[in-house]
Amino acid sequence: MPKTTYREALRAAHREALQRDPRVFVMGEDVGRYGGSYAVTKGLLEEFGEARIRDTPLSELGFVGAGIGAAMGGMRPIVEVMTVNFSLLALDAVVNTAAALRHMSGGQFGAPVVIRMATGAGRQLAAQHSHSLEVWYAHVPGLKVLAPATLADARGMLWPALLDPDPVILFEHAQLYNVEGELADPPPAVDLTHAAVRRAGSVLTIVTYGGCLPRALAAAETLAAEGLSAEVIDLRVLRPLDMATVLASVRKTHRALVVDEGWRTCSLAAEVMARIAEEAFYDLDAPLARVCSEEVPIPYAKHMEEAALPMPPKIVAAARALRRPA
Repeated sequence: MPKTTYREALRAAHREALQRDPRVFVMGEDVGRYGGSYAVTKGLLEEFGEARIRDTPLSELGFVGAGIGAAMGGMRPIVEVMTVNFSLLALDAVVNTAAALRHMSGGQFGAPVVIRMATGAGRQLAAQHSHSLEVWYAHVPGLKVLAPATLADARGMLWPALLDPDPVILFEHAQLYNVEGELADPPPAVDLTHAAVRRAGSVLTIVTYGGCLPRALAAAETLAAEGLSAEVIDLRVLRPLDMATVLASVRKTHRALVVDEGWRTCSLAAEVMARIAEEAFYDLDAPLARVCSEEVPIPYAKHMEEAALPMPPKIVAAARALRRPA
């Protein structure tokens, strides 16, 4: 199989969408001449022209709102927001308009827009560019929220997201863009409804998503050398959550650890843990546990940034604490 990067997989997904449907266009800050803040759209302006690869002013509320309007008018826009932190400037358009249109119109119309944004820390971009706010969007009815963590998902999630009649938020962790690996050609189909078992295990379930998946898999490798077999679940779809896959794993392993780069308070990890407690409490042989980011703005200094994040040693330590007694 040919090798590619997460960034290149996303770019190929954009190219495919633009070729398949003339209603698809890309808009956002620096997506055209600069090629995107993370080079995802590099070269697409030359290939598809200014009408379909549109640079916008530095006004998230303005261009996200314009994208929602274009979707309501019959287009299929892909709106790129530079970082999740900046997307907060467009929350009104996303939450009060796009997410509510289906309900407020009595099911007559929606806003089939895909809004992409980088999320997460690990690149020394400091507090205004590094937070993981996926749970803010996963909280909102009317949105579908995706977090591709693999090359296959990066390549395969965009087209089905564009087919959704309602708004889809697609989170790309900034540390994944340079990840390289093999990707089948043609790429496998990706469904947008189920979590994925990324590593089979028998004595512990680790539930995670996005940029924390590689860290969870690295931790599982360390744990395996110690005789602790960890099953790693990639949520992939943050709204609606596929709890059936998570619960099936927990009922097999009887222990669960949730890894989430969001802050601990009111986190997505808290929601997953609550659902496990509600639906599989009597299957547990140990208290639920989680590893989240420290409750601080993400620091700039590399050693402090790493200390604030759920890195593999923290995941391993939390998993060891759940080990079955001899």
